[in-house]
Amino acid sequence: MQKQISISYDEFSSLEELSSKDRELLEKATQSAQNAYAPYSKFCVGAALRLSNGLIILGNNQENAAFPSGLCAERVAVFSAGANYPNMPIETLAITAHSTLTPVDHPIAPCGACRQSLIEYEHKYKQKIRIILRGHTGKIAIFDGIESLLPFQFGSDELGL
Repeated sequence: MQKQISISYDEFSSLEELSSKDRELLEKATQSAQNAYAPYSKFCVGAALRLSNGLIILGNNQENAAFPSGLCAERVAVFSAGANYPNMPIETLAITAHSTLTPVDHPIAPCGACRQSLIEYEHKYKQKIRIILRGHTGKIAIFDGIESLLPFQFGSDELGL
């Protein structure tokens, strides 16, 4: 039996179409990408997340000559929030990127490891994390939760916990 999965998300053509809170978060992610350490890939990713208390936490990718010792922007931000505000749920995460090697003109999605990390925090706080994706330019995509980007999840239920 063949089955099909479909996802839905909101798409916007410009920052001006976003709410002021979403625009601010995406602008912070863009600023954070400027501080990325990406001497090897030249692909600078910035992340900004808003906690339920309104605080914004930033992250950017940190590369290392000994691949895969670096860390993605999304996990830098999420782990920083988890370490410093362990009981404060994440409401929204914005991700963007730019590169000196190629135009980044479409929404950039988190890698598989970052998606799995986001699942953990959705399960921990028992609420979805809105995800805003954008390249350096181009359209903006907003998802209501990580399930849209990773429909088959591995979580604590599989461990019998």
